Amino acid sequence: MFDIRWIRANAEAFDAGLARRGAAPQSAALIAIDERRRQIIAELNDAQEKRNAASKRIGQAKAQKDEATAQALMAEVSTLKETIQQGEAAERAVEAELREALSVIPNLPLDDVPEGADEAGNVEYFGQNGTAETAARVRPARPVFDFAPKEHYELGEALGQMDFEIAAKLSGSRFVVLKSDLARLERALGQFMLDLHTTEHGYTEIQPPLLVRDDALFGTGQLPKFEEDLFLAPHAGSRVALIPTAEVPLTNLVREAILPAEDLPLRFTALTPCFRSEAGSAGRDTRGMLRQHQFDKVEMVSITTPEEGVAEHERMLACAETVLQRLGLHYRVMMLCTGDMGFGARKTYDLEVWLPGQDTYREISSVSLCGDFQARRMDARYRAEDGKPRFVHTLNGSGVAVGRALIAVMENYQREDGSIAIPDALRPYMGGKAMIGARS
Repeated sequence: MFDIRWIRANAEAFDAGLARRGAAPQSAALIAIDERRRQIIAELNDAQEKRNAASKRIGQAKAQKDEATAQALMAEVSTLKETIQQGEAAERAVEAELREALSVIPNLPLDDVPEGADEAGNVEYFGQNGTAETAARVRPARPVFDFAPKEHYELGEALGQMDFEIAAKLSGSRFVVLKSDLARLERALGQFMLDLHTTEHGYTEIQPPLLVRDDALFGTGQLPKFEEDLFLAPHAGSRVALIPTAEVPLTNLVREAILPAEDLPLRFTALTPCFRSEAGSAGRDTRGMLRQHQFDKVEMVSITTPEEGVAEHERMLACAETVLQRLGLHYRVMMLCTGDMGFGARKTYDLEVWLPGQDTYREISSVSLCGDFQARRMDARYRAEDGKPRFVHTLNGSGVAVGRALIAVMENYQREDGSIAIPDALRPYMGGKAMIGARS
């Protein structure tokens, strides 16, 4: 969310940033609303000054026993009170109008974000000062099969451990029931990721609520623009929503707070179920587990200063990459173009894991720098060196999506007989088990 004062002072840059995202200019319309707000405030202040002056003169008139003047002044004060009440109502209305207009405007991209209309404009990223050659040395190689690799749902159903039919009877489409070793493997993946981020990457583990209020959803940008993607329920005379991502409660841990600068950066992680209606995804990825209404994800959130935001973004990307490296999964990193970034992001990296069953890359993590966009919506600040409160910068990223990691492990570690090898990093979480579905 933007500060209208900044927009007034930087109208051309604001509209240019929106143009890079494919959005129409907004500064003129926003400034016009702000002009009306300022005019109402000026008229309100004038009426309040007149009322105060008239009220003072009433006492003077009564002291002089000038009842006629006192009565006239009292009538004037009464009229001014009505004017002030009307002005305060008008001020609230125009402020709500301005807030509503600002709340649906996406964040502005950083200068180094490539321009493009959609995912076709994304570019592969090899790290700061990186090259394709150095990336290839770090990233696990693509597996080579001497048979036609299957997709995860073919493998899971053949094992009798992945059931979409019974899930549909229970809950409808886009749900799955995992059983036996596959259920344990998914649990192992989540625990492995949590342990990695907390013991090696310095994140504090959080177990947040899975139901959040509108204010929290507004703070991270899910409301009002993406209401149709939420699962909402009435609660205590209001409503709550199942979290679409743990980014919502984790980022809101610092809402309406002024943090000591020495406490930054704050780094939080959580393993939670996530719930999305997938309202705009009709017909996409209807087979298997790629696009579910309910899925587990390990989320990372960082709260930092403006000066450290870009460096923290690179650090968070490296944390997510480490997950895939430890699992031996081939992947690439894409820098999203202006037309493919999320609503609240200034810059986003997507990690795309190789799925041999589909013979393509699919997103498994998205790591975003949001600047002060969310902090303004949450009123989350820190006390700078000069003693003044300033807005923090927020970042979020998947570390990583557990369901998609399960898919990737199944497809990349499959054997011709339909069994699945377990990556070394996960075997301690599987009781030492090295294979799922191996024939004796």
